Amino acid sequence: MSDPERKSIARSLGEFVGHIWSGATSKSEEGGRREEVRREVEEEVVETTSGEKVIARRTTIEEIEVLPDRPAERD
Repeated sequence: MSDPERKSIARSLGEFVGHIWSGATSKSEEGGRREEVRREVEEEVVETTSGEKVIARRTTIEEIEVLPDRPAERD
C-alpha cells in the first residue's frame, strides 16, 4: 500500500480542478459595484507567408470593485 501522507497525482489534479470549478461557479458578492477604470486595445495586422491577413489583438481591462461594508468576521 502507498504512503498515506503522499497524495497521488490524480488526487492532486482532482483537488486542483475542484478549486477552479468552485471559483468559477460561485456567485460574486451581492450589492457590490464594478467600475471600469481603463481599457486598452492593441491591434496589429500581419500578412502571413500564404498571403492571408491575420489580426493580433490584445485587450487589457482594468476595473475596480467596491464591496458593501460588512462587519469583520472572527475565526
